[in-house]
Amino acid sequence: MTSDSIPPTETIVPLLPCLDPDRTLAFWRALGFTVTWEQHRPYLYLAFRWSGFDLHYGRPPEGVDPAQERTGGCLVMVDDVAPYHARFTTAMRGAYGKVLAKGLPRITRYRAGASRFTIMDPSGNSIVFIRRDEPEDLEYGGSKQLTGLAKVLDNARILREFKTDDRAAFRALNSGLRRHGDSAPAVERAMALAALIELSTVLNEPERVPEWGERLRRMALSAEDRDQVTAFVADPALITPWLDAR
Repeated sequence: MTSDSIPPTETIVPLLPCLDPDRTLAFWRALGFTVTWEQHRPYLYLAFRWSGFDLHYGRPPEGVDPAQERTGGCLVMVDDVAPYHARFTTAMRGAYGKVLAKGLPRITRYRAGASRFTIMDPSGNSIVFIRRDEPEDLEYGGSKQLTGLAKVLDNARILREFKTDDRAAFRALNSGLRRHGDSAPAVERAMALAALIELSTVLNEPERVPEWGERLRRMALSAEDRDQVTAFVADPALITPWLDAR
């Protein structure tokens, strides 16, 4: 029997390890998910539903460390990721008073035009929302056609949006700006400074934000440059005080 003879009626449901049932229940409920099954004994089994997909949880294997964020995960393929990110961040603000951007659980930032974002649940599972028509020729680590600070900026974008590694992106930008800043166009320097301001805030290391902000404030940028700088960060509100202080 071949697959051609089987009607395409399959439904695949992710079954993820759960290390903290109470936090998992509270988190997904806060994001608007419905609990369709809750069982703690004789074994753990939780089931959630939102829109057109389901998430199920069971007992984790021994030795799983959620802090390593390698517990498990799944991909959610959608036509457009932006509405999903907007819905979930709005729900987070309503439930927690802020968007959870650090630790577990959290949601990665979304920059306009990006093709994915990730929700990390309390157990260190990653639920990745991906646009169906995401380009197949993405350069994971910086485009080979770019050089200097432009390549650093592209590499930082990949680290942030696809590898969800803010720390590595921060280091790349900080080092790249020192190495290539003198020879880079003003708009590229401004983009690097804006990203460093945002990442420093997210990483809770704001000591150098005033320095970078003052450098950004002093730059002569056209309206088009300012739009490009604003589009490079996920939260323009973090840099508008420096762009507007003229």
